[in-house]
Amino acid sequence: MGRLHSKGKGISASALPYSRSSPAWLKTTPSRLSSRSPSSPIGVILRDSHGIAQVKHVTGNRILRILKSSGTIP
Repeated sequence: MGRLHSKGKGISASALPYSRSSPAWLKTTPSRLSSRSPSSPIGVILRDSHGIAQVKHVTGNRILRILKSSGTIP
């Protein structure tokens, strides 16, 4: 679908950073990321309090897979 008042059919979306490794200043290890709450609140807490934007870059797995492997799926 085209634009109403301009040329083209542009696409805009947020993009994840290309660097897929954890930042050098981050001191969190994957063992500290497990908890008994659902994956969404865990991600919000890690993002807001600890500065971890993408858990997969730090641990190599997503939050739900970490919870499944430890057997603590809510």
